[in-house]
Amino acid sequence: MKGLHKIIFPFAPDQSGAVSVLAGLSGIIVIVDAGGCTGNICGFDLPGWVQSDASGKEPWIFSAGLRDMDAIFGRDRALIDKLAKVAEHADAPFAALVGTPVPATIGTDFGALKKMAEKRLGIPVLAIDTNGAAWYDKGVEKAYLALLDAFAESDDRTVIDNSVGIFGLTSLDFGNRHAKERLESALKGTGADTVRVYGTPGSLSFFREAGRMEKNLVVSPAGLAPAEYLQKKYGTPYSILPEPFDTTGMEEDAALSGKRILIVHQQVMADARRNRIRRLTDAKADITCATFFSFEKELAEPSDMHLADEDAYLSLVRNGHFDAVLADESLLAAIPFFTGSRIAFPHYAVSGKEETA
Repeated sequence: MKGLHKIIFPFAPDQSGAVSVLAGLSGIIVIVDAGGCTGNICGFDLPGWVQSDASGKEPWIFSAGLRDMDAIFGRDRALIDKLAKVAEHADAPFAALVGTPVPATIGTDFGALKKMAEKRLGIPVLAIDTNGAAWYDKGVEKAYLALLDAFAESDDRTVIDNSVGIFGLTSLDFGNRHAKERLESALKGTGADTVRVYGTPGSLSFFREAGRMEKNLVVSPAGLAPAEYLQKKYGTPYSILPEPFDTTGMEEDAALSGKRILIVHQQVMADARRNRIRRLTDAKADITCATFFSFEKELAEPSDMHLADEDAYLSLVRNGHFDAVLADESLLAAIPFFTGSRIAFPHYAVSGKEETA
């Protein structure tokens, strides 16, 4: 059956991606569902270390608690009433309404909900129309754009010298709690004085000053749209991560000279890993990158491809005549028939497994 995952785990969906960006920003987050999606996000999809803000406080994540009649009749005012009660007890800078399959099915008007809620609460309300049918990266992208639209200010355009803004470094892309510090260290080692990672705990002020960055760096495809938004609005240039800064298995890259290789990850990290292998092997490796997630033509080479489902991945490995496959461990476990080298390339949104190194 097309689209069915029989072996590979289901990946983190778009509402989880949105919450991975919002969780550390001290806002009120309402998952517009009956309760199931909220439980999955809080209990499974998000690593524990991102489920707090800069002060260590647990995020305000709630379910709308939709019941059959609420969904059928679209009882939007009841949802706003619940949100207003929460806002009375939370000194929150914003509230966010995050969509799921239920509101997508009944055609909930998130724009109208946003206007109603802002009028009632008196704080910015982000309407993020995720639907549970897309993967996490689409939710990350929507959350970034909603935050920039609500908070990016244009009054103070004084550029901060030697500053870099980072888009796309989420816990679902990089399942290592030290990823942020390692990237900051790598950039400061190349001359950056100020490094701001958007969407990490306490980074709401970064969105307010997004127009002051000297340049931006995109480390996952979900960061491309916000970087383009800022380039268009403020003229801020951006670049794509050239080589991986934080992942396991890289000690094996130099031994891949002359091999035919398949790399499966999100597109930016896959391409960055390819660049590293080429540098270490004097470009003597034949490398194809594939992804289940966003596929941007500007980041792709002719042999690269988007994987629609599990069957597409299995077929590619069977018929690609590869000597090595670099992918998350859960994807490697799905190809017991493959006789070449298997090199772990962790991706938290795929397996939910934290990197401890």
